[in-house]
Amino acid sequence: MRSLKIILLSSAFNGLTQRAWLELRQAGHSPSVVVFTDEASVCEQIEHSGADLVICPFLKDRVPHALWSNARRPVVIIHPGIVGDRGASALDWAITNELTSWGVTALQAVEEMDAGPVWATCEFNLPPGLRKSELYNGRVSDAAIRCIREVVEKFMEGFVPVALDYTDRKVRGRLQPNMKQADRTFSWHDCSRFIKRCIDAADGQPGVLASLVGGQYYVYDAHPDQRTGIPGKILAVHDDAVLVATGDHSLWIGSLRRKPQPGEETFKQPARHVLAGQLAGVPTLDWSIASEPFNDEAYQPIRYRESGYVGELTFEFYNGAMSTEQCQRLVEALRWAKSRDTRVLLIKGGRGSFSNGVHLNVIQAAQDPGAEAWANIQAIDDVCAELLSARQLVVSGVTGNAGAGGVMLALAADIVFARADIVLNPHYKSMGLYGSEYWTYSLPRAVGPAMAEQLTQACLPVSATQALQLGMVQEIGPRCPDEFSLWLLQRANAALTDPTYVAVRERKLRVDQVLIQQCRDSELQEMQEDMLYNRNQFAEKCSHFVYKRKACGTPARLVADWARVRKVELAG
Repeated sequence: MRSLKIILLSSAFNGLTQRAWLELRQAGHSPSVVVFTDEASVCEQIEHSGADLVICPFLKDRVPHALWSNARRPVVIIHPGIVGDRGASALDWAITNELTSWGVTALQAVEEMDAGPVWATCEFNLPPGLRKSELYNGRVSDAAIRCIREVVEKFMEGFVPVALDYTDRKVRGRLQPNMKQADRTFSWHDCSRFIKRCIDAADGQPGVLASLVGGQYYVYDAHPDQRTGIPGKILAVHDDAVLVATGDHSLWIGSLRRKPQPGEETFKQPARHVLAGQLAGVPTLDWSIASEPFNDEAYQPIRYRESGYVGELTFEFYNGAMSTEQCQRLVEALRWAKSRDTRVLLIKGGRGSFSNGVHLNVIQAAQDPGAEAWANIQAIDDVCAELLSARQLVVSGVTGNAGAGGVMLALAADIVFARADIVLNPHYKSMGLYGSEYWTYSLPRAVGPAMAEQLTQACLPVSATQALQLGMVQEIGPRCPDEFSLWLLQRANAALTDPTYVAVRERKLRVDQVLIQQCRDSELQEMQEDMLYNRNQFAEKCSHFVYKRKACGTPARLVADWARVRKVELAG
């Protein structure tokens, strides 16, 4: 099979684009990424690239005529909808309409958006209760990768894509309008199930505009509860969420964004933070893992259960962001779990991201962002310290994508198990940070000093397979989240006696706590320069991330030629 030079044209180097880039490299091709900035720049980059094929995994912009009209180099759009579906709100409508199956289609770019001939399609079951981000990062991502593989194979075979024919009964999709807030609206007098579905369909972006305590807010991150009250009234506060009564029961709302005034920009924050000062008299529910039984259905961001010799601690923070307070709560939970009569401590994420480190939105919202960032990084360091000092054998289950401090948090465990096809970003540099979370101890311990240097400097994503080959991950489990959770618990129980981990168990007896503390001190000395004194423009980069500023160009690391990329090849 010959190697193709493939351009991934994308609005951002998001999780799906990263996964596609890794997949194509693993298959022996030479992919580069072009981030869509403006038409002229994009056309110039691609025209001079000599690319055989352009694939658009995540593109919000219209493909310029100069690109799609070039018959020698197809431009293929990865659309998150079944054959015939068109429009920018495909997943929003699929969730809203409670469809039982959906799909992804690879189609050639033409003048009319999403109307081009079909290269490939892949359908999947659509279970109820999925939020849009969970659907996109899970089943949609999996189907998209299968479509991309098929497109590349067919391109090499000289395949001619099939024109879209709405007279064909097999073509079930249709043009759908872009979903507006009027299509998403609900009343708190509606039933919880309906309201949650509205919120799930707008998860990530744009949220659903609703009234709360006399104000207008975009609502995100909904979890059902059986308590009742006057619809629209806030019944309780727990951790970062507020409990809002509905027509039949109630919903925990984890995140809000205040409706901006003209000319103003706002961003998502934990609901309790947004409504601070308006929650007087609202009871706070101080649940703890020591008193609250494990319940996967209840709103418990941190939960614990025991199985055999294993204590399993699950933490599930929205979008994988961990604020100072969330880290402090996790430290308390870890200390309690470590006091239990168990021999293995299994830490795992929820069904979304595993962890992406510090909470940039909370940092940006603080009166003194630098001081909040400094508090946040020390708090997440404290989480890692609890793992590094545990008497139990510590196993981390990386349930979803992880970035920066989240990767290093996982590596603080003795053994790391990962769900298949996740993407790791083990670097801080692109955010203007030196890095902490004991990375100077945990990463070289896993991959060696030379590779640790490459990983942190190259600022490139790593696939689960590459992480396994490098030694960052010891085993890879099933892709299905439910199957992975079951597999993970079984492997954690077996780790105590599995001969594969004899060296790991022996290494745990020789841990050098003095060296570990030295690594933390040295890292924090560097981070102080970055967070408090803004040595490498962390403040500006944090602001750009939070306000979703569009990239002004494609980072050079993503358009490196194949020879240069091979220098940081992570596949062994």
